[in-house]
Formats: sequence, C-alpha cells, structure tokens
Amino acid sequence: MAASSASPYAGSVPLGARRRAWLTDLPLLLVAAFWGGSYLAAKGITTSHTVVAVLVLRFALVVPVLVAAGRKGLRALTGAQWRGAALLGGILAGIFLLETYGVVHTSATNAGLIISLTMIFTPLAEAAVTRTRPSRGFLGAAGLSVAGVVLLTQGAGFTAPSLGDLLILLAAVARTVHVLAMARIKAVQSADALSLTTVQLGTAVLVFAVLSATGGGVSPWAAALDFGPREWAGLLFLSVFCTLFAFFVQMWAVRRTSASRVSLLLGTEPLWAALAGIALAGDRPGVLGLAGAVLVLTGTAWGRRSADADAR
Repeated sequence: MAASSASPYAGSVPLGARRRAWLTDLPLLLVAAFWGGSYLAAKGITTSHTVVAVLVLRFALVVPVLVAAGRKGLRALTGAQWRGAALLGGILAGIFLLETYGVVHTSATNAGLIISLTMIFTPLAEAAVTRTRPSRGFLGAAGLSVAGVVLLTQGAGFTAPSLGDLLILLAAVARTVHVLAMARIKAVQSADALSLTTVQLGTAVLVFAVLSATGGGVSPWAAALDFGPREWAGLLFLSVFCTLFAFFVQMWAVRRTSASRVSLLLGTEPLWAALAGIALAGDRPGVLGLAGAVLVLTGTAWGRRSADADAR
C-alpha cells in the first residue's frame, strides 16, 4: 500500500492528486475500521436469545433510508433482477445469522480474523468452478492462513475452539457462496448497486422477521424496550456506520479510485478487528494466539495480492 510514496516517481504525482487520493482512502479505511469494530459491537448488545431481534432492528433502521434514496432504481428493476436480488438476500440473511450467533459464542478477535478467510476461500472456490489451478503463491498463502486459524483457536488468551469459531468459519464459506452467486446470476449484473443492496437487505429483514415471529425468541419490540443507552449506541453504530455509511462510501469511492484499491483498503478489516478485540475487549493473546493472528493477517494479505496478480 505504501509503495507509491516510496517510489522514485512519487514526486511526479501532483500534490493535488495525492491529496485527492488520501481524501478517498481515508473514508475507506474508516469503513474497514468500523467493520472491524462491528464484531465487538454485536457481541456487546447481543445474546443467544436476542440475535434475530437485534438483526431485525439493525436492518429495519437501514432499509427505509435505502428505499428512499433509490426508489427510481427499484422501480426500474425487472422481475428477473428482483428474483436474483432476493435470492442473494436469502444468502445474506444466512451470513448475518451465522456471524451474529458465532460472535456471541467466541471472541470478537477470533470472529474478525476467521471471517477474513473469505479472501482465501473465494479464489479457491472460483478456481474449482472454472477448473483452473491456483498459483503456488496463492496456495502457500492459503496454507499460511489455515495454519494461523489453527493456532488462533488453541487458547493462550483467545477463546478455545468453540461453536462460535465454527459458525464464523461457516459464515466465511457463506460469504464465498454469496460472492460466487453474485458473479453468476446474470440478471443482477446489470442492476445498480443501490437497488441491488436494498432488495438484498429487504429480503434479509423479511427472513429475520419471519424467524422472530415463529421462533419463539425475544421479539424486536421487547429487545428494543430492554435496551439501555449502551445497547442503543451499539445498534446505531452497526446500522449507521457499519451499514449505511459503509455502503455509500463504497459507492462514492469506486467512482474515484480503482476497484482493486477499494478492495485492498477494505481488506484491512481483520487488522482492525484484532486491534479492537485486544484494546477494547481485553483479549490478551499469548505466544500461540499472537502467532496465529499474524499468520492469518499475512496469509490473507498475501493471498489477496496473489489472486489479483493471477487475475491480471
């Protein structure tokens, strides 16, 4: 990421262009930091009995804003686009359920680092679907990441291997399925991002609402009444900063920089998750846990660069 500033040609880049690049990068880094902190925020306001209720509240606050902002685009969607986006929304609902139930049963640090395996799983799945062989560099990065997760979940200050770790791992797999489905459902590829996101989140809210009505758990209304200032602050952080702000920043940034740079900056999410868990949640990694965290971060960063190089 810092290669451009160390380049001998850095001086040839106009000062104004460098400032514009920094003004684009900073909001993306904020999004990555917010996402990294979202695991800790979700863990702080959610119990195993309130997962679905919290998800209903989180996205019920978001969807009306998206509908108001993109109503023209929603009206322009075809039937096939609605169906494709709704299918993606069903997968997205599964991802949020797995992530939220998972973070209840593991540490925020583990959750943020294990979910980063999506960056490894996705290119591997794409290679399997297209029947192409990943490069040796990418396979090495994948092995490094997996070894890091093994160390990470062996205790020494982090939580031991648990149901939560498994659920987060399944969420990483589900994220991979979501990415592959988005790339292969032809109808949604021509839909604008705002409309596609709105339908997906709207579908997810419907899934959560049905589960809440039929599952016998705490209702969203009861959960909201039981919230204190800390819980409301956490919910607003998840809704406003981790969802609305994040989405609109991505839409804004991708028009001002490259998609690969957006991906690179957002890929720092696991680093922020680890920092939040250690600094705010009191996670105290031992030697094995710290080594595992470093291996996961190194492996996923190496894997992302290798996958980008292979694609080029």
